[in-house]
Order: sequence, then structure tokens, then C-alpha cells
Amino acid sequence: MASTSGLQRRRGTGHAPLSNDPGDEEVDSTWRLSGQRSDAAIERLSGTGSRNRIDPGSGHQVAYDPRDLVDAGEERTCPHLTLMEEVLLLGLKDAQGYLSFWNDKLSYTLRGCILMELALRGRIGIAKGAHLRREDVSDRIIQLHNAKLTGEPLLDETLRHIQQAPPTSIAEWVDLLSGDTWNMMRLSLQLKQVRERLAKGLVEKGVLRTEKRNFLLFDMPTHPIVDMSAKDAVRRRVYALTLSQNVHGPSLYKDEKQDRAVALPVTRALCMLCSAFSADVFENAMRHLSTQVREQADEHVSHLIEAFGQWPMAPHTPGGGLPPRSSVDTAQARSAKAPFLKQRKPRMGASSTDLVLAMRTEYEHGGVESAFEVIAGVLQVLARMDSLV
Repeated sequence: MASTSGLQRRRGTGHAPLSNDPGDEEVDSTWRLSGQRSDAAIERLSGTGSRNRIDPGSGHQVAYDPRDLVDAGEERTCPHLTLMEEVLLLGLKDAQGYLSFWNDKLSYTLRGCILMELALRGRIGIAKGAHLRREDVSDRIIQLHNAKLTGEPLLDETLRHIQQAPPTSIAEWVDLLSGDTWNMMRLSLQLKQVRERLAKGLVEKGVLRTEKRNFLLFDMPTHPIVDMSAKDAVRRRVYALTLSQNVHGPSLYKDEKQDRAVALPVTRALCMLCSAFSADVFENAMRHLSTQVREQADEHVSHLIEAFGQWPMAPHTPGGGLPPRSSVDTAQARSAKAPFLKQRKPRMGASSTDLVLAMRTEYEHGGVESAFEVIAGVLQVLARMDSLV
């Protein structure tokens, strides 16, 4: 009976001792005292950062890793949709709910979006080292800065790959995540079924729904759009950078349903615009415009990809681009192979000068240089893909 009473005492933290043995009272009080200090003690002994806490309802110990919990601060500064989801949403047919069968560039571009999204969230950057600075920006090595999970399955899977893989450049990572490699030992790094997984994520967020449609002899899942306001918001960001000549960062994501102060709004919108153009879904948002306007918009976005797909970004603009010319690292970072584009006034859309000024403000208020460097490297990879296809 004594053993049974001891077991019951250990299952509840607030029960009085069930026996009259003073030794049991001493053990019980010692156990309660150690339970109050269990968090710090276990964290100090384990050295892994994990914690144990007593569930007041059941009395059981619950182990968890605080690094895996969702950061409320990050949730307020990140938009409802990721870059990949926005690009996929632009490519989806509204009523039919499927992508074009002839689009062979979307999958590759989505892998680049994953790297840019991780950079915007502060998870990855460029490895430090003077010898790396002499390489083209797309050939520089990606380094893990923060292994905390994001809650997005594709982003978290990519984080685990980067954490476990040897040092790899930006261009190589886009190839590996796409499965475009002859190295059989690294085929496991490929992200599979990216489009379908993104669509399922949008279903969970209430933007899409799942249906079955018959294509010839097969039934295939489709994802018609339920919340058209989400796609309209993405379109408005496209129009803000291509049809308007004024750049106003706070208005780009003010349509968010939740109270979010999205970080780096201009930088994020530029990444989405360039990715949509590279994935051949940009034209879906411009179909209602005249042919002449669409051609001018294509020329404008193509120029933006070339201007911001180098390091420093848009060096032809006043101040030396982003980051400013006064930076010592920036002077060493520019590759001799990087093209120097002449400054020109666009016939439509926000100029690269105005974009650099807005992005410089974001850079000075919490931006990380190596994160912008990753974005420049991915844009350079996408620009090369456009020139080859």
C-alpha cells in the first residue's frame, strides 16, 4: 500500500500525503521543490535546450523544445501567405483550380522562392569569408543562421537539409532542391510534390478548396479558389510595382486580415514580382491590359531582375545601390563579372532608384546584409534561367 500511495503522490503536485510516515512527507516535499526547479535543472544538465514541465492537470512531465514553438513576434511580421504560395496563386486558374500543363519554369522558380523566404525570415545568409566575396553572388555559400522552425513544412524541410548538408552555393541549392543534379548521393535533398503541398497549405489557410476533376481517363485533384480576396491582394502588389511609379511600402500589405506589420514589405513584394515573372505566371495578372502595356511591363520587370540580381543590388543608382557604397564589404563584394546596367527612367512602374531608396530604409531598420545577398543570388539564378530558356 505504501508503494501505491507513493505512486499517487507523484502523479499530482497538490495532494496531501496519504500515509502518516514522516519520511513520505519529506520525500513528497522534496519532489515538489525539485519539480518547481525542473526547468532550469534539466536544461542545465541536458545541454540541448529542451525543457521539462509538469502538466498541472495530469501531473505528468511534458518535454518540449522551445525552439520549435511558433514565435508570436515573427508571426506578426510575416504575411499570411509565403512567397511560394503567392506565386502559385497567380498561376492557378480561378474556377478550374489547376496550373498550366505547359509551364516548365514554375517548379524551378518555387525552389528559389523557398530560399528567399528563408532569407527574409532571417534563417539563412551568406557565409563569411573574404575568398567567397570574389565569387559571383549566386556562387556564394549559404550558411544557416537560425535553425528555429517556421511552421511551414517546405521551409522547415529545407532548413533541415541546409543544416545537415555540406557547404553549398545558392545556385547549387536551387538545383538540388529541384532534383537537377547528377550526384546520386544528393538526390535525397530534392523537395518532392512542391506544387501539391503548397496547394494543400492554401486549402488549410482557407484560400483554396479541393475537388476531383476528370482529365481524359484519370481523376485528378484540383484546387479552385475560394477566397478571391487573397489573389486580388497579390495582384495589387504586382500592379503597385509595375503600373504605379510611386513606392509606398506600408500600403503593400495593409490588406492583411490579421493585425500584421509585415517586415521588409518592399523587398518581399519585389521578390514576389521577379519570381512571378520568372515562373511565367506574371502575365496572368496582366491579361486585362493592352498588348503594348503588357510588353512594357515585361521589359520593366526584366530590367528589375537584372538590376537586383547582382551584388550590390542596382549599383547604377545614386548611392551605389544596396547596401550603400560607403560599406567596406560592399566595395569588396562586387564581382568583376557583374553587369553594370545604365540608369534609365522606366516608361512605367516603379524605378529601380525608388525601389532602392525604399529597400535601403528597410535595410537600415532591421535588415540583414547577408539576407539581401541571398535574395540577389537567387534573382541572378532566375535571370540566367530566363536567358537559357
